[in-house]
Amino acid sequence: MAGDAGRALILVENLSVPFDRRVWQESTALRDAGWEVHVVCPQGVRRDTERETVIDGVRIHRYPLRPAAGGPLGYLREYGSALLHTARIARRIGPVDVVHACNPPDLFFLTARRLRRRGARFVFDQHDLVPELYLSRFGRGRDLLYRVVCKLELLTYRAADVVIATNESYREVALTRGGKRPQDVFVVRSAPAVERFHQVPPEEPLKKGKPYLLCYLGVMGPQDGVDYALRALARLRGELGRNDWHAVFVGAGDTFHDMVALSRRLGLSDVVEFTGRIPDADLLRYLSTADVCLSPDPLNPLNDVSTMNKIMEYMAMARPVVSFDLREARVSAGEAALYAPANDEAAFAKLVARLLDDPGERRRMGEIGRERVTGPLSWDRSRTALLAAYDAAVGKR
Repeated sequence: MAGDAGRALILVENLSVPFDRRVWQESTALRDAGWEVHVVCPQGVRRDTERETVIDGVRIHRYPLRPAAGGPLGYLREYGSALLHTARIARRIGPVDVVHACNPPDLFFLTARRLRRRGARFVFDQHDLVPELYLSRFGRGRDLLYRVVCKLELLTYRAADVVIATNESYREVALTRGGKRPQDVFVVRSAPAVERFHQVPPEEPLKKGKPYLLCYLGVMGPQDGVDYALRALARLRGELGRNDWHAVFVGAGDTFHDMVALSRRLGLSDVVEFTGRIPDADLLRYLSTADVCLSPDPLNPLNDVSTMNKIMEYMAMARPVVSFDLREARVSAGEAALYAPANDEAAFAKLVARLLDDPGERRRMGEIGRERVTGPLSWDRSRTALLAAYDAAVGKR
């Protein structure tokens, strides 16, 4: 039986749920508002492995999916497989009131179109600008595949009753490139669950005998800048003569092994540690001990307009941040970060050194960050915007 508010079907392809924190927050917010929530997503490898499960009242349907390999064509194979699995599971779930598709890819409008014929409204939750993602990740320019992803994005915009954007930059794209009406585009910022990110006692052994700990948290893909961070740390050690730090890189991704190899080539193996993905309890230990957190995403068409979850999570832990100067990084962090000129590794290293030498500034910036994620950038405000988007979508029936 559907919830009092209706039945929602959330489609996601790039992460399992509840590992995808944004989708999980949205799912539980809708559940609390009276929706019966179904999520269709891929199975995880080490977690989220059950094919069918109910967690905290949210029904999750997972399918097996082999990650892409071999560049753009590999992604086409992955996305095609995901689309077939998603359509099959959606048919089994049956009629819904809202189909809520999270990108990438911009292909779920095909599933949504069939459900719309049965009365469902289509909410497009734009996690990434796929044309910018293509340009930033593959470096192939505006070739045939680029034109294809632009067309798929436009078809998704046209099919959507309502668009959810993660920030004002994405909203502007929906209004201009997507041709959406202002009243049909809602900003639902990604925000950390502050109850998840809480201080625990710092652990000096994590610093491996050094006075300071530097921390990176996040995905390690071609566009995420871990290579920039490592080269900046090599400069911090070599050019600035700083040997008083240990660095830990938490997370995984397509370039994880390449980054481990790069750290060796740069002579950083004795001061840089890669943990892979770790449980929340261990993550809190590292972040509570960290003196400075790193957000080395380089300037490219995607990063400049995207909200970096790592910055939000650093701020939730009251940690000061060093970032490259990106438009949406400034919107998120404000005075909780120092900003190096885009892609300038030497300047990035100097800002890290500056913060290491100024405990008062580190403390002040950390307090500013925590206030931002518990106030104007909190999930409570995003939850309100999410429910308003659903009200607008349902009102179109």
